[in-house]
Amino acid sequence: MTLVRRLLDQAERTPDAVALTTGRELTYAELRRGVLAVRHGLLAAGMQPGDGMLFSVRPSPRALILALGVVAAGGVVVFADPGAGPEMFAARLRLARPSWAAAESVLYAGSRLRPVRRYARRRGLLLPDLAALGDLRHIHVGRRLPGVPRGALPFDAMAQGPAPEPATLGDPDAPAVVIFTSGTTAAPRAVVHTQSSLAAALDLFRRHVPLNPGDVVHTDQLMLGLPTLIAGARWSLPPLGCPPSRFAAQLRDRRATHTFCVPVHLAEVLDASPRLPRTLRHILLGAAPAPPPLLRRAIAAAPHASVLSVYAMTEMLPVAIASARDKLAHTESGAAGDLLGEPLVAARIAADGELHLSGPNLCRGYLGEPPLAELPTGDLARLDGTGRLVLVGRKKDMLIRGDFNLYPSLYEPAIAALPGVTDAAIVGLPDPATGDEEVVLAVVGDPADLPRRLPEVIDHDALPDRIVALPELPRSGRSRKLDRDRLRELVRERP
Repeated sequence: MTLVRRLLDQAERTPDAVALTTGRELTYAELRRGVLAVRHGLLAAGMQPGDGMLFSVRPSPRALILALGVVAAGGVVVFADPGAGPEMFAARLRLARPSWAAAESVLYAGSRLRPVRRYARRRGLLLPDLAALGDLRHIHVGRRLPGVPRGALPFDAMAQGPAPEPATLGDPDAPAVVIFTSGTTAAPRAVVHTQSSLAAALDLFRRHVPLNPGDVVHTDQLMLGLPTLIAGARWSLPPLGCPPSRFAAQLRDRRATHTFCVPVHLAEVLDASPRLPRTLRHILLGAAPAPPPLLRRAIAAAPHASVLSVYAMTEMLPVAIASARDKLAHTESGAAGDLLGEPLVAARIAADGELHLSGPNLCRGYLGEPPLAELPTGDLARLDGTGRLVLVGRKKDMLIRGDFNLYPSLYEPAIAALPGVTDAAIVGLPDPATGDEEVVLAVVGDPADLPRRLPEVIDHDALPDRIVALPELPRSGRSRKLDRDRLRELVRERP
């Protein structure tokens, strides 16, 4: 059974329940009808199985209905952020070769009208000209504005059109979603998921994080929103760029039972609201390691809730889950947790210590490359005596000091857990003469007592050559991951 079929079947069972709330509520019946209407409209307009749709619509009820309608019609949703800059966007477009494009009317207008383009440029946003994208068929979301291509189909009219019951809702093993994750303008890289791999991921997640009708899940993450809908629960969607204080207020006002945050965002939410509502039963953290002080704050802010750290990657969602208390019991970065669905999800430790993964939730592969049978994660790991997965570092972050290989993320959580330290990171500054590296520890907090305390928590060979105090560690991207390249620049500039 396809992912979309499962969602629509749930909608048929609970038509009057609220599926999605953004302030405006969308019922399961409205969601179901919208998806079927968009599917019918796309097929009537000529969409063929495997057609890619370049997707530039902010998270919203319309975005959800349109994306599901594309997959239901046998198409492929291509997430290629237009804010990545014209050159990267063009490179991604060359690789994906979509047949369709969908964007909000304001984005079409912004990419064509000079005053809007100048305003966007002043804000640091270089918008590509979406209307000039070759022979693509276009769909605009929102009322037609100057700049929307002639002949573009209006989403609103399509979503209100005929919604016949289909016999099939796409091929479960065909590409359904393309997500660009990394690479350069010369060699962009994108992950390809099928309905089957996504459905397997959702099943594994629900097995370890219970979701039931009546639950309210507050998140902007599609991969938590979809299992919410399949379970018949309510997806509470915060607005794009939601301020931490408003996010905390919505947790309370919408009586959220589950939420997902990247660690940096949760820290900001707790700054705004040190106590979280008693309705919360599960707080999920992911996309970046959560430092021990934040885990302690989360437990203190919601002692009634289960605080969980999710280990996952775009290629394989999710892999393992560990409780905050388990992670705090280990000073190493480890305690990624139990492999989900073992033995379905299998881990293999290669000779160099790198973690390789396989399972039904593994993506099909990378766009334009052969299918993947196993995923080399780039993470160094071990399996403890109970079979739990323990991460010990990143291959690419390894520092070389003489004959000692230093993995920063093995030690950073223990340093961040010391009194007076709120965050910590280790980087290396290579010595061009020796090939060895100066090991620099950057901390947020008071470094005065660190030279005395560090030998108590890290190996002697991992002790830093220099300690630098910063007001904050540089982070980048939506997930606010540590920007080690920028950190190297900052510590190089400081004595």
